[in-house]
Amino acid sequence: MPILTTYEDDDIWVFDKPSGISMLRDRSGAQDLWSQISARTAKPYLIHRLDKGTSGVLIVAKNPATQKKLTRAFHAREVTKYYVARVSGTPPAGTHIVDLPLCKGRKSRYRVAGERADISLNDQRFTVAQNRQGVDAQTTFRRFKVIGNDAIVLLHPATGRTHQLRVHLAWLGWPIVGDHLYHGADAEHLLLHAHYLKVPGWQPFKLKLPESFYA
Repeated sequence: MPILTTYEDDDIWVFDKPSGISMLRDRSGAQDLWSQISARTAKPYLIHRLDKGTSGVLIVAKNPATQKKLTRAFHAREVTKYYVARVSGTPPAGTHIVDLPLCKGRKSRYRVAGERADISLNDQRFTVAQNRQGVDAQTTFRRFKVIGNDAIVLLHPATGRTHQLRVHLAWLGWPIVGDHLYHGADAEHLLLHAHYLKVPGWQPFKLKLPESFYA
């Protein structure tokens, strides 16, 4: 599966990552993204990752100095990220904050560090009575289109926990379409797209939503 370069300068590449390809080599032996990138240059430098099923904006450094700079920016939460997802069900209109801590669940899953029945909504903020040890995780979302029994939502993760967007939406009753790990409706691939990424020192990078999100 070829990967498209959408921007390049002396310090970074920006790629349009397809859905369905792993960042790094896994047990399946299938082609991974990093091998393709490495074939184009002597030494790429990893800054951040996208899940195998997630498509969209991916930045890769060309040198250690840029890797260090941008890795620090991610850790310091100086990076602005927006994702778009198609979900089953219809989240409420308006902007909402999901303030639900996460912890490891069974097998390769994550879960909210509390009980689903204890999730409450007050002043457009979802919270839960925490009864497990977890890490803070916060997502802001806004519904901007309804398609039949589904909706398209814009997501802004304030934190960057593993599977954060997928878990938050699934636990609120709106799983991402194609997300088989968290009981999403069947689809050819996960309908989660890294739409916008702004890092210090560069203009924002944006990628349009794939047509499959509207099918």
